[in-house]
Amino acid sequence: MTFKILMSAVVLSVATHLTAVENSAWVYLGAYAQGDDQGITLCKLDRSSGKLEKVKVFGSHTNPAFLEIHPSQKFLYAANEMGEFKGEPTGAVTAFSIDAKTGELSQLNQVSSKGAGSCHITIDAEGKTLFVANYGGGSVASFRIGEDGTLSEAVSFFQHEGSSVDERRQKRPHAHSINVDPANKRAYCADLGLDKVLVYKVNKKGKLKPNDPPFAKTQPGGGPRHLNFHPSGKFAYVNLEMTSKVTVFTHDATTGALSELQTVSTLPKDFTGNNSTAEIRVHPMGKFVYCSNRGHDSIAVFAIDEKSGKLTFIEHEPSGGKTPRNFCIDPSGAYLLAANQSTNNVAVFRVDAKTGALTPTGSSIESPKPVCVRFVEAK
Repeated sequence: MTFKILMSAVVLSVATHLTAVENSAWVYLGAYAQGDDQGITLCKLDRSSGKLEKVKVFGSHTNPAFLEIHPSQKFLYAANEMGEFKGEPTGAVTAFSIDAKTGELSQLNQVSSKGAGSCHITIDAEGKTLFVANYGGGSVASFRIGEDGTLSEAVSFFQHEGSSVDERRQKRPHAHSINVDPANKRAYCADLGLDKVLVYKVNKKGKLKPNDPPFAKTQPGGGPRHLNFHPSGKFAYVNLEMTSKVTVFTHDATTGALSELQTVSTLPKDFTGNNSTAEIRVHPMGKFVYCSNRGHDSIAVFAIDEKSGKLTFIEHEPSGGKTPRNFCIDPSGAYLLAANQSTNNVAVFRVDAKTGALTPTGSSIESPKPVCVRFVEAK
């Protein structure tokens, strides 16, 4: 099946699903949160109007900053970004069950992330393994997911070693994200402190093992933060946090190797202020790439060349607030929600399916220090 036919099938499937159920989605917001009244915020997105409404807050959870949804959409997982857990110098990962009718979360269990500052998690396509990147600890770990959604203790762990050129921020490893390739065979960790994307094989029991080749280099001093694969699996897009750039890699699915193809700026040529990039996302249809700028306070939009994977700049859209840390694209591809950490709000944008351009819907909700957005279909 060709990529075009596959994407057409995906579009048809999404359209059919959205007409078969209520045209709305639950939206979960991760945050830097302290206290009983802060934690994971539940909202509801009306896809017909683009309006976002806050429903409730699941409080008393420490810094549930990064969230991920299980492929079954029955469970939610939160990386608790902290430096100590149960007296040990480590963060944590918390598992929740989801009630698709009400959006309600119920905590299942919580385990050590095996390293300080657990900042990013991902789940394999089969929903059997969760992977975590520990920024403070400069390490990665993997955990098995039970049929009931609970997490095991870590089944594998790797401590990164080394440094890079920036003496202030790259004296040691800082694992900033971990993502699984579309073939579900390897995990890729962007390490800001090393200027590398480390590559791991994943076996059937969810254990990590260094790949051969074991890593791909990014530009010195760039600080790779997040990675997102193209749906075809042929390309990977990595944002360089420290130099405000995006690097395009070709991806060899056979060997796992990444080869740099192109690096482009996320900023206007005349911008002179301080900036760092945060999130990068490929549109579900594989036509566009989006990257958030903290400082310029915008979402940079790029078109993807279907054959080469290279990027062409489209526009900068103001993020609707300050410090857009994370954003996420509605699975239908129709909306992008940007979490603005410094202005405590989440803004909604409509995505032009033809051009990729963003248009504010006018809907924005207040939420304390939002730093992650995730969707679950409402039933």
